[in-house]
Amino acid sequence: MDSIWTSLVEWLRGFGAQAGQQAADVGVQLGGVVGAQVVEGASAAASQLDMPGLLALAAALGWASGFRLYAVVFVVGLAGWIGWMPLPEGLQVLQHPALLATSGALLFVEFFADKIPGLDSLWDMVNSVIRIPAGAALAAGALGADSGTMAIVGALLGGSLAATAQAAKTTTRAAINTSPEPFSNVAMSLVEDGLVIGIVWLAANEPLIFAGVAVVAVLLMWFVTWTLSRFLRAVLRRAQSLFSSATA
Repeated sequence: MDSIWTSLVEWLRGFGAQAGQQAADVGVQLGGVVGAQVVEGASAAASQLDMPGLLALAAALGWASGFRLYAVVFVVGLAGWIGWMPLPEGLQVLQHPALLATSGALLFVEFFADKIPGLDSLWDMVNSVIRIPAGAALAAGALGADSGTMAIVGALLGGSLAATAQAAKTTTRAAINTSPEPFSNVAMSLVEDGLVIGIVWLAANEPLIFAGVAVVAVLLMWFVTWTLSRFLRAVLRRAQSLFSSATA
């Protein structure tokens, strides 16, 4: 009886060891398949980030940051986190949950602050010191993962476009705020909200078309800023007096 029991225990032990080894082999095979799929997906995503695409993305980030910095950070980070858009290494920090939460909260505040006449100009003046360097930093992150030279190129490109968009936005808003009715202000703010999403989407999906649109838009923004320069000078005088009072 003892020998039968001993034989049964040894058989069960051997069967368990064999089953465990087979399960481990299956796990290794499945892990290899899944790992290969992940690597293949990452390679496919990386292949989409060619130089024209990176240049378009860098330009889009700088340009859109001049209008809505927090919207750019949140939308691009969310798109990368969900997997809608592959992000270069220098921009993957935008996918971090803490940064998504922070940019989302600031976007929520800006969405309403930017639609109230008077408050929108104050918000615009305060954030003007952030948008241009942030646009330069985002563009540098898009281009500068492997090259310091390309990071400088991206910073110059993004900063210039952010400054152009900021000047056009500030000038246009100052002209609109001379009207007592709030509807034109709200309409312009909604246009800017949609413009940010359109800029990023077009750069990510049609970089060549985006390049042509960007050139025309930059010329148009220069024209608007020059035409309405007296409003821009008035805003700059108010900003100077505001900061002088704060310093005093």
